[in-house]
Amino acid sequence: MAFRSGFVCILGRPNAGKSTLLNALVGEKVAIVTHKPQTTRNRIQGIVNVRGGKGTSPGQIVLIDTPGVHKPESSLNRKLMQEVKAALEGCDLLLVIVDASAKFGRGDEYVIELAKRTNLPAILLLNKIDVLDKRALLPLIAQYAGLHEFREIIPISALHKRGLDELLQAVIKMLPEGPRYFPEDTITDQPERFMAAELVREQLLKLTGEEVPYATTVIVDGYEEQPKLTRVAATIYCEREGQKGIIIGRSGQMLKKIGSAARHEMERRLGTKVFLELFVKVRPGWRQSREFLEGLDWRKQLENLVTRDES
Repeated sequence: MAFRSGFVCILGRPNAGKSTLLNALVGEKVAIVTHKPQTTRNRIQGIVNVRGGKGTSPGQIVLIDTPGVHKPESSLNRKLMQEVKAALEGCDLLLVIVDASAKFGRGDEYVIELAKRTNLPAILLLNKIDVLDKRALLPLIAQYAGLHEFREIIPISALHKRGLDELLQAVIKMLPEGPRYFPEDTITDQPERFMAAELVREQLLKLTGEEVPYATTVIVDGYEEQPKLTRVAATIYCEREGQKGIIIGRSGQMLKKIGSAARHEMERRLGTKVFLELFVKVRPGWRQSREFLEGLDWRKQLENLVTRDES
């Protein structure tokens, strides 16, 4: 059977389960996951290779995880929505994912309207069916079927990996014949340097209070790979001195906790020992600074590194 390939954008509200789905389909952690909304801030690609067989074509699916669709109220939030729109360009298929256990609201309406405006074929994923009353499933399918002409509506549990084989088969059937875009052993386009920053930010989200995580970001200043040791130096940026105090904690205990947990995740991913050095700096109003926000994009960081090395 002909080889099929294409780019598939995962679209949904914050906390719908987009990154959990991406990791489950790829089979590795390529996107950080927390219970807090807007964990994802960049487009993240995960590559899934499908062997085919039993009526299914072989192929390669390039999944694009996006920030949760929301109303942009700051420069940072506007950048997140720009990431969503950039991901939609050049896509072959949409996976619209909704939290089936949550009440349908205006946010869900907005996601579906956004999907309609793309004119792309779309599959609707009713996620978190593991916590949904089974009697509610058929009425829910009927409700969503009346809102848009989805090619398929598939109930799944991204967390428990239910319904994912059916999903992959449906995706491959809808993709065009095409080349293999990435080598078979590639699982993401992200450089390890960017992933290191994300793993630190993941622990910030998990270990600090409600306000602090959204006022923080992480930039890796130094990344050196050796055969048995990887050295990482990263700076955590926040907006106020009070936030800096919370991140560092009494006698530096919170920063040590964040660093230890992030280092463990890096070592698991890289397969080497990691020496992680963390710094905390206050940069007032960074979420409103267009110049600073542009520098957070790992693609931009990569360009700057190449330029610096060439000069």
